[in-house]
Amino acid sequence: MTIKQIEEGLHQSDRRLELATFGMGCFWGPEARFGGMPGVVRTRVGFAGGTELNPTYRQMGDHTETVQIEFDPLVISYTDVLREFWQNHYPNRDNYKGRQYISLWHYHTEQQHQTVEAIKKEMEAKLGETIETEITPFSGFTAAEERHQKYYLKRYPKALEQLAELYPDRELLTDSTFAARLNGFVKGYGTKDSVREEIAQWNMEEVEQKFLIKLFSKMKW
Repeated sequence: MTIKQIEEGLHQSDRRLELATFGMGCFWGPEARFGGMPGVVRTRVGFAGGTELNPTYRQMGDHTETVQIEFDPLVISYTDVLREFWQNHYPNRDNYKGRQYISLWHYHTEQQHQTVEAIKKEMEAKLGETIETEITPFSGFTAAEERHQKYYLKRYPKALEQLAELYPDRELLTDSTFAARLNGFVKGYGTKDSVREEIAQWNMEEVEQKFLIKLFSKMKW
């Protein structure tokens, strides 16, 4: 049994999945935060917004540390994603490393653009000041190196050993929904009960749900 086989049902809705691409400081924390949210199917970290070709963590040039998520709008709306974004970082802070940590939002469609502007006004009213998040059309995303994907989960080598049969190649963690939840869980987003309850609702065979729940429940960190 492989993680791709187990999660196949979760990805059958890929045609309706939406993308959100944004920067809100160091990308490790936001990936964990959004990875712990029901409805978010995939998370990855990388670089966007700049002109440097083939950016890397050590040579990102004028790019920004960025998170990209794929989510099911029938479970979590684009509006909810935006509110989570603005409620969990200060968008007008000074940036001490050029563009690396700026507040950034890339919209993928004109409908997304309209939603961004509407929620921005809502959040400005709550903050009592103008939001300075850089809002621009999506122009590309370069995934960061494998070691940066699911960063917090990878800080637990004992957990990775227990996951080795399911993820024989660590690159498989990058696009896995289960790995996204684990990455969020170890960072404090979600409880054991909430993760188990969500898995029990996932679009997969009951035997596969029970397999993941049992694996998660007995994991040693």
